[in-house]
Amino acid sequence: MKDLIISGIQFDIVWEDKKANFKKLESLLRDVPGDTDIILFPEMFTTGFTMNAANLAETMEGETVSWMRRIAREKNSVVAGSIIVKEGKNHFNRFIWVQPDSTVLFYDKKHLFSPGGERKYYGSGTKRVVIEYQGWKIFPSVCYDLRFPCWLKNDLDYDVLINVANWPAIRAKHWDTFLRSRAIENQAYAIGINRTGVDGRNIEYSGDSASYNYDGNTVIKAGNIETVVTAKFNKARLDKFRSRFPFLKDMD
Repeated sequence: MKDLIISGIQFDIVWEDKKANFKKLESLLRDVPGDTDIILFPEMFTTGFTMNAANLAETMEGETVSWMRRIAREKNSVVAGSIIVKEGKNHFNRFIWVQPDSTVLFYDKKHLFSPGGERKYYGSGTKRVVIEYQGWKIFPSVCYDLRFPCWLKNDLDYDVLINVANWPAIRAKHWDTFLRSRAIENQAYAIGINRTGVDGRNIEYSGDSASYNYDGNTVIKAGNIETVVTAKFNKARLDKFRSRFPFLKDMD
């Protein structure tokens, strides 16, 4: 099976300014390798982690999903990240997955960050989503989900864990520890894409986007600058490790 190549764009999100963020991303997209299979953006990549859901929410036919469809076609790659979506009277922090053929899948963030007020403005997702793509099984999650291993438990149903985030610098050690731990305990590749800069609520972000393999070894590690990071995952090595150490079969 072909290696899975994932590129993540770590950047300083312009507060509540979608057009400015589209422009910034289109510039950074030039640095994405041409053989990339999946391009990841951080959580709420068009707005920053805002509670202004009522004014900034879009539908699934809105400008951001349309923009993502165009980028996916142009780059011949999946494009994914979370945005604010309105459905009926509810708003969701929704991870959107757009394939080059314009197929759109999504996952609604399950664990809402109550210390930051997220639960007051957003609805919680109710189901896990596993996406099958090019022979790989991929499990998306959003920021705070990373703290909850029961939700991310691998029932031998995924190979890659994705987390897109606005994870504050003050808890950067938690981010890195959780990401590595989730990879080890689930015997899966894990990749987390975070933002940099300071948001409109004066919260600082240090980036630290990273990827770890099924054994907890570092695949990529970013610093605190705007950058593109690229990880390559090999299915044969993953399967060999799981066969040699079948820990998942002994899970509670």
